[in-house]
Amino acid sequence: MDQKPIIYQLLPRLFANPNANCIPGGTISQNGSGKMNDITPAVLGAIRELGVTHVWYTGIIEHAHNADYTKYGIANDNHHIVKGNAGSPYAIRDYYDVDPDIATDANRRIEEFEGLVSRTHDARMKVIIDFVPNHVARQYHSDVKPAGIKDLGQDDDNTKFFSPANNFYYIPRQLFAPDIDLGTGHDAYNEFPAKASGNDCFTAFPGKYDWYDTVKLNYGIDYGDGTRHFDPIPDTWFKMLHILRYWAAKGVDGFRCDMVHMVPLEFWKWAIPGVKEHYPHIVFIAEIYDVNLYRDFISVGGFDYLYDKVNLYDTLRGIQCSNFSAARITNCWQTVEGIGGNMLNFLENHDEQRFGSRQYAGDPGLVIPSLVVSSMINTGPMMIYAGQELGEQASDAEGYSGNDGRTTIFDYWSIPTVRRWINGGKCDESNLSGREIWLRDKYRTILNICNNEKAVSSGGFFDLMYVNYNNPSLNPHRQYAFLRNHGDETLLIAVNFAANSSDLKINIPRHAFDVLGIQEGSCNATELLTNDRMEKTFSSDKPFETYIGAYDAVVWKISGNRVTAKNKKTASKAINKAKK
Repeated sequence: MDQKPIIYQLLPRLFANPNANCIPGGTISQNGSGKMNDITPAVLGAIRELGVTHVWYTGIIEHAHNADYTKYGIANDNHHIVKGNAGSPYAIRDYYDVDPDIATDANRRIEEFEGLVSRTHDARMKVIIDFVPNHVARQYHSDVKPAGIKDLGQDDDNTKFFSPANNFYYIPRQLFAPDIDLGTGHDAYNEFPAKASGNDCFTAFPGKYDWYDTVKLNYGIDYGDGTRHFDPIPDTWFKMLHILRYWAAKGVDGFRCDMVHMVPLEFWKWAIPGVKEHYPHIVFIAEIYDVNLYRDFISVGGFDYLYDKVNLYDTLRGIQCSNFSAARITNCWQTVEGIGGNMLNFLENHDEQRFGSRQYAGDPGLVIPSLVVSSMINTGPMMIYAGQELGEQASDAEGYSGNDGRTTIFDYWSIPTVRRWINGGKCDESNLSGREIWLRDKYRTILNICNNEKAVSSGGFFDLMYVNYNNPSLNPHRQYAFLRNHGDETLLIAVNFAANSSDLKINIPRHAFDVLGIQEGSCNATELLTNDRMEKTFSSDKPFETYIGAYDAVVWKISGNRVTAKNKKTASKAINKAKK
């Protein structure tokens, strides 16, 4: 069976922190930090039970923070240019090192990471880590880089705004002066000449909402005149390829690549094959926010999967929060038709607000229709964020991050629902509410369907909405229905975003049976979310009848409707198209 990747994102610093009494803005000595060693076989086994195939460990690579590790030979960061006490996992301090915050023994931090990789593999899951190509921390320095490797910026000519040989961009004869306090005296942060900031801020005066804690990397584009200098290959390209191969050799199985559209497409076209030549199993996932670039980053850049944030995620959020019509979902799959299998779908991640937060749905129990659509509409990956399956609402104001509906990435903190679930390594339900237990079971059921059913993991797709817009039993603004099919197994999937239940009579056109190569007639059907079984009519002559609850979904499995000889060729074409 082809595997549909189910990705579980977690930040070890937050995920494994057992402290129930964190102080807003607290230090690591006050609030503590989760450790890689606390992600035990029992924890990993419980994650695997959710149907997870990959774990994305966020914040592995050493980044800027305010903890003191000088006794381990790691220089302190100037706290004025660190966001929060824990710092951003995307302000990379040393591309070749593991963050000491998440190590039980900082001297053995790399070995502890290798142990985590091994335990994850033993739990039958693969490992994804971040690759942050666009920017680094302002005080970047590698103290564990391999012999013969030079630091980024080590040989730069800082008298020039741009040089193809430089790793950074400079603002000559200007002192770095952002709109934040840089301190005074020995405590002050001084940078001269100023370097450009990571969000393409080519000035010495970034604002407090700019990425002032990071420095933009130079891939050969002169942003002064727009010229591109890729021949000879820029030094930054070679350095970044070496970093990718370094982590691939540590046993990781994939990279989630940060803000890929801020790095030239030509680099990815060159670098991804350069990694896969030696490590062909490695997958590359792109964080990208421009639909118009999707196809180029797959066909030219070589990415395996792309975030579908501005298409499906934004639509589902709009349906939940802004009275968008559910009919917009049809446009979502049409937008990515032919590349649906390359789309990574999600409802939460570290950048977005929690589904259950007051800023989003306000109630995590309303997630079922969004979860079913995002996980079952195509064969591409589905990602969830640690605590999502427990209904985490991110109602804390943690310090640098306020009560904004997100789980902080900048503060030393713990996640209340996850902390109670881990329960000292027991990973049980004794400290969970009935609602949390119910929700986790729903996630387990839905995510396991994604790979237990070939129709979802590798099958074809058919949208049923065009024959149901005038259906008096179905409100196309609040309900959505589609088919998934593989061989003689078909799933009829319907979701309800409304606050009231419905008795649906779903029309299925003859064209669906022809395209998917399936037979009509009476059948025994199983509803996979509840295991209810009953005889159903699956025909173009009579609607498919089903009850659906408020904010709920149904996944009816019809087996034995074999592909007919007449339609085998048509069905094969449709399924192959859906896989692309």
